[in-house]
Amino acid sequence: MEPISHVVKVTLPNYLSGLPIPNSLGGWFKLGVRDWLSLIPFGAAVAGITYISYLAFCPIAKRHCSKKSSKPVVNPDIQKENAKVVHSFDVEDIGEKAAFCRCWRSKKFPYCDGAHNAHNEETGDNVGPLCIQRKKN
Repeated sequence: MEPISHVVKVTLPNYLSGLPIPNSLGGWFKLGVRDWLSLIPFGAAVAGITYISYLAFCPIAKRHCSKKSSKPVVNPDIQKENAKVVHSFDVEDIGEKAAFCRCWRSKKFPYCDGAHNAHNEETGDNVGPLCIQRKKN
């Protein structure tokens, strides 16, 4: 425990007090090359701690990643208890026409409710519904 105490109480304060951090915004422009080089390890440490904190505490990062993979999932929350989501429809029961969701964000899934519009704006995607229409004779 003594080495950790020494780092926190002596080494770290001495290191931080020796950094060439200016008192004003204009002071950043007056720093020399050697000053900027001495700030690189400190900046890298702050960036690393910030990124790790983001991954640990940001709910958006957790929501878009599945537990099995770090890639974003297509289906965020529909029937996640099932191994595979499957729907079957009889063409005769559909009526004149129907629009089926392909973005997996519809509140009326498997039918489209237009949720793909918000999804497309947020992600830059271009997904739309599957429209089925009975051909008129």
